[in-house]
Amino acid sequence: MAVILVVEDDFFILQSLEWVLEDMGHNTLPASNLAGALAHLLAEQPIDALFVDIRLDALPFGGYDVADQAIGLRPHLPVLCTSGSPLSHEMTGRFVPGARFLQKPYSPAQIEEFITETLC
Repeated sequence: MAVILVVEDDFFILQSLEWVLEDMGHNTLPASNLAGALAHLLAEQPIDALFVDIRLDALPFGGYDVADQAIGLRPHLPVLCTSGSPLSHEMTGRFVPGARFLQKPYSPAQIEEFITETLC
């Protein structure tokens, strides 16, 4: 069982991700913005991976800002970036080192594959 910080500003996507991850036996730490993500990252609790939407509307660089802050606080945290937009060179140029990308819509099997590959 892993603890996954999920940062997504669309309530329905966040809710469905929580359900999928919990059905897989994982604990989720939901956040809809950078402040919520930082609250989890600064708390003294384990976090095994970050699942972040890179198109968060409230931030100049969206989920990139969240990932940058997360890696600054927890340098070895695995990061999965997601977006409804196709992957582009501009997007990958902003990824934190080692980040992986999963395009929306994604399936529960793709989410499970990321977690299995990342944490095992």
